[in-house]
Amino acid sequence: MAATPKARIYAQLASVGKALSSPHRLELLEILAQGERTVDAIAGAAALPMANASHHLRVLRQAGLVETRREGLNVHYRLADLDVFELLQRMRLVAEHHLAEVERLVRTYLTARDQLEPISREDLLARVRAGTAVVLDVRPPEEYRAGHIQGARSLPVRDLERRVTDLPADKEVIAYCRGPYCLRAFDAVAFLRAHGRPARRLVDGFPEWRAAGLPVE
Repeated sequence: MAATPKARIYAQLASVGKALSSPHRLELLEILAQGERTVDAIAGAAALPMANASHHLRVLRQAGLVETRREGLNVHYRLADLDVFELLQRMRLVAEHHLAEVERLVRTYLTARDQLEPISREDLLARVRAGTAVVLDVRPPEEYRAGHIQGARSLPVRDLERRVTDLPADKEVIAYCRGPYCLRAFDAVAFLRAHGRPARRLVDGFPEWRAAGLPVE
């Protein structure tokens, strides 16, 4: 018996779920949420062999979650649309609300790192407009170049020690990274506080800021 239209639709929905069932593919989508990247850049950012990264990207493309364009010998990948990132956000929130292990991990390894509450997007925007804060993008430079919060400085964590004196001493430093689970922002804030600088992290990251329609460059 031929499958009913309803069954065929559910089968297609299941293909999206299957594509999202790999931790590596979820990380690749997080990387692509920062901006378009080539396969080798994606593999490097995810610390995956090229063959593995290519396989995962093909699965994501078959599920309609990413798109490609070719430029010479290079294939560039990007999220298919903003709704793909919104789907990732909803997955994260559902997992945090309904999976005890996710809630425990977030509380133990992320929330516990914050001696002060992280700052909201709205509060950060107000402080930037008032000129009372300096914003640090601690992601890799290529992600900064692909897009960043308006007015943010690029200062990867690996360069923070030698460049900390470049930061104005009379302003609070707000660091941000790829998203709420990115540890670079936590590490930057910990380093700055250890050196006597007032610092906090943005509650999430650049993709959430951009998705909210806030100013980017």
